[in-house]
Amino acid sequence: MSAFIEAASPHTMNTYGRLPIALSHGQGCRVWDVNGKQYLDALAGIAVNTLGHNHPEFAPALQDQIGKIIHSCNYFHVPNAEVLAAKLVELSGMTNVFFCNSGLEANEAAIKLARKFGHDKGIKNPKIVVYEKAFHGRSIATLSATANVKLQQGFGPMLEGFVRVPLNDIEALKKATVNDPDVVAVFFETIQGEGGVNPMRADYLRDVRALCDQQDWLLMIDEVQCGIGRTGKWFAHQWAGIVPDVMPLAKGLGSGVPIGAVVAGPKAANIFQPGNHGTTFGGNPLAMRAGVETIRIMEKDGLLDNAARLGTHFHDQLTAALGGLQGIKEIRGQGLMIGIEFDRPCGVLLKQAADAGLIINVTADTVVRLLPPLIMTTAEADEVLGILLPLIKAFLAEQA
Repeated sequence: MSAFIEAASPHTMNTYGRLPIALSHGQGCRVWDVNGKQYLDALAGIAVNTLGHNHPEFAPALQDQIGKIIHSCNYFHVPNAEVLAAKLVELSGMTNVFFCNSGLEANEAAIKLARKFGHDKGIKNPKIVVYEKAFHGRSIATLSATANVKLQQGFGPMLEGFVRVPLNDIEALKKATVNDPDVVAVFFETIQGEGGVNPMRADYLRDVRALCDQQDWLLMIDEVQCGIGRTGKWFAHQWAGIVPDVMPLAKGLGSGVPIGAVVAGPKAANIFQPGNHGTTFGGNPLAMRAGVETIRIMEKDGLLDNAARLGTHFHDQLTAALGGLQGIKEIRGQGLMIGIEFDRPCGVLLKQAADAGLIINVTADTVVRLLPPLIMTTAEADEVLGILLPLIKAFLAEQA
């Protein structure tokens, strides 16, 4: 039987450019489609499946929770919500957590926090600094904070109140805000994901932290994709030795179970009061159990160290094989968040890799993005490279 099924979703909205593949099940860093073809997963559901697939401790824990209670509602306390919140506070050096369902919702909550922070200071029209190439979600507010004009087309008018600046340029940030008393926050991804795996420099992060302190702004760092151990620290901004005031999380925190969180420090922790914000599903018992178990297993199995070590291995091998080749602009990222930028669109590599039994991603049209599960071994990393490198070299040769 053919490895690829016919793409057939006549009753779902046509919102995704899907490959003609339907996955059936997974084990570790491997998944199988409904026709039995095996793939090595170097995408992890876009940085979601932290523990891979069917983890021997994680899956039984979810089964146990499903047998107890999946959802209550926020009229009641959820014990594991406090357990998970306390752990996130411990890992981040911050103070309080709001739970929601996704990165978009976490970023939306951050925008609301910033606006209320401004209104509480008497600012009628608060503004938030955002960045070129940023992606924060697809609601109207988060889409307005996002930089991709193609994603915004057809959904205008965008929400006002955002000031956009380039990456890693502290003087540009100062110039854009120096005469604007309505600025209340700076909002960015430590490493931009959808924008092409673009890191903020450590010195820049420290400069922005200092500027926010000086101006009494909130420093809001979107760690939805680059957080939860992916770079080798719990949160990517920790490489710069700073602590934000607001930190949206999601993706890898639930290792496949939908979850979002906004972690806040003292400056932002008490901005929301009862009635200011809420959610039906956020903080539900199943998602909270998933978050607690994900972090517990990550700590027990040393997955941060594994991410850092494998990230160095990937970067060294990719640089040795591709560095200096015509058509390759840059290999960048940190830990197991890796981008290979081409000087031309490279979307064809997505299907070519799938045909060869490898799941990857192409983002920003010209960047191959690798986001494997944090449980990946060196042997599996070498297997990824063994499939991907010949495909890239053949692609470059054909395009020469």
